[in-house]
Amino acid sequence: MGMSATVIDEDRVREMPLQKRLEFCEPIIKNERDESRRWDAVWLAGEIAEIAGPKEPIFDKVADLMVWILENDDNGVVKHEACFQIAARNMRKKIPNLVNSAFYDKSALVKHEAIESLGLMRAFEVENEIKKTLNDPNPDVSETARFVLKRLERTRNITKEYVPSQIL
Repeated sequence: MGMSATVIDEDRVREMPLQKRLEFCEPIIKNERDESRRWDAVWLAGEIAEIAGPKEPIFDKVADLMVWILENDDNGVVKHEACFQIAARNMRKKIPNLVNSAFYDKSALVKHEAIESLGLMRAFEVENEIKKTLNDPNPDVSETARFVLKRLERTRNITKEYVPSQIL
């Protein structure tokens, strides 16, 4: 099962119907002090989007919750996971939010993951913005930008559609 097997699901959230699952995860994400529990809730919420698919209204609710995390959580690891979930579930409407995090988040870890997520999503439409992060003072951020730009160049002519589940 890969990475999702490491999620601690002591409350058996995966057995809940999707809406109930979201109602369970959201207060943890927004109110829990323990960042390890918030991280697990972020992953479990991301799975909702994967199961439901992008045409279901709950997909957009999960995507909006990921943006709430980027804008409000105080932990870089939790925000890193939200960036990854946006990419892993191909939440393309949230590309501008990833760009915002790549430029303005106080955490280099979040900036790195936002840029990497844009690369995973093959977000060619924001390539010029990614180029601007080459000048980030943090070497991890600028290194990620160089890597992503090279990868975008290599994948530019691949016609096969990006399938998020292939990265999980």
